[in-house]
Amino acid sequence: MSILDPMLAMLAWSGFIVAILLLTRIPVVIKQWGNLQYAKHSDELRPKMSDKFRYITDNYNHIFEQPTLFYAALIYIHLADTASQTNISLAWAYVSVRVIHSLIQLTSNNVSWRAASFATSSLILIGLISMEIFAVLSA
Repeated sequence: MSILDPMLAMLAWSGFIVAILLLTRIPVVIKQWGNLQYAKHSDELRPKMSDKFRYITDNYNHIFEQPTLFYAALIYIHLADTASQTNISLAWAYVSVRVIHSLIQLTSNNVSWRAASFATSSLILIGLISMEIFAVLSA
């Protein structure tokens, strides 16, 4: 199994979130066509959307924030040829928890559970990065 497999899974999940965003946002844009100048920034379009649609927009933003570090870490691991079963397992755990985070945000948007999943994924990512730093320092 390659360290790039969880990266592809995260990319696929991100693409799925993009598709959901488009499917929910395009009807609003079409409905407001010609009257969109008030929405020069995406957050200004939000008042025209229901809470559920806003959750999708928020998750879209979240899926492109912290995971950029995940992608960078996995590319580094791949290029440094330091992939191990441990960091591959951590990468899969990260993807799984980020999917859980999205599902929470897209459904109930329970902030306590969402914060817990965010903290968990953050700790996994820090662990993954720390393993690489310790490997370099001990070499």
